Amino acid sequence: MTRLGYQIPNFTYPGIAGDAVFGNLVAQARAAEDAGFDRVMVMDHFYQLPGLGAPDEPMFECYTLLSALAQHTTTVRLSALVTGNTYRNPALLAKTITALDHVSGGRATLGIGAGWFELEHTSLGFEFGTFTDRFEKLEESLQIIIPLLNGERVTLEGQHYQVNEAVNVPAPLSKIPIMVGGAGEKKTLRMAAQYADESNLSGTPVDLIPTKLDALAAHCERLGRDRSTIAVTSMQMVCVAPTMEEAEADLAELAAVKGWPTEIAEMAKMILVFGDPDTVGERLQACMDAGLDGLTLNLPVNGHKTERIGLLGEIGLAVTAT
Repeated sequence: MTRLGYQIPNFTYPGIAGDAVFGNLVAQARAAEDAGFDRVMVMDHFYQLPGLGAPDEPMFECYTLLSALAQHTTTVRLSALVTGNTYRNPALLAKTITALDHVSGGRATLGIGAGWFELEHTSLGFEFGTFTDRFEKLEESLQIIIPLLNGERVTLEGQHYQVNEAVNVPAPLSKIPIMVGGAGEKKTLRMAAQYADESNLSGTPVDLIPTKLDALAAHCERLGRDRSTIAVTSMQMVCVAPTMEEAEADLAELAAVKGWPTEIAEMAKMILVFGDPDTVGERLQACMDAGLDGLTLNLPVNGHKTERIGLLGEIGLAVTAT
């Protein structure tokens, strides 16, 4: 299970561009491993997300990137947070995650969600469909992918996907954990209860975490599953530095690169878990105290400064140890 994950959501940093981008991602992944994070994750997007940057900022395809990072790390598990189900045929995704498991020596995790970023779909030609369509597709995908990863021969005549006597050879090296991302109480958490080993409540405010946990527990009860067999985590966006002044300076540097006006930078401070180690630690501890089993953290502002990853690891290990 994820106890402490590190996600890389941003590839645009001060002084890092062009052929230096990948090298910095390798440095971040290695720093996270050295700092005690148990997973390294990247977003499965083709355009940068609103609020983090513009669509024409650098964004690597996630599974190619994860396979490359596997060659530069040794212990961390590797995952998307999370795979957009709408971007790949489920049988292809089963093959892709199996390949990642092999090239990483058995360190793959499948994080998956229904998909939501409409601009990517319409711009790049992926079918977006309705909210209902996307969740129907996600469930059919899970019904194909999970048995394929478990070495079963799969036939499914679904509304959205069809496979006939599908096989996945070679089998994964490890038992690949399934993490369903999202916090929708009716659909997403029901699928987490039915299919997943982990549930990631990405971005859920701390005061809503108990409500989400209650919803997950209710689904588990109806399905006859022990809720304790599902590890529940949340992704939190962080900007931490040794002092509040240094955190402010890091944000100002990124704002200059991104071209953010002052009001946007100030708004970012309200969205981020922002500040010095004590301030950040208190807020992350509140998330754990709300009932989570672990955290996934990122540093969209200053992850390129790998010493900040080390600092974040110290804080994260402290709050997730209890």
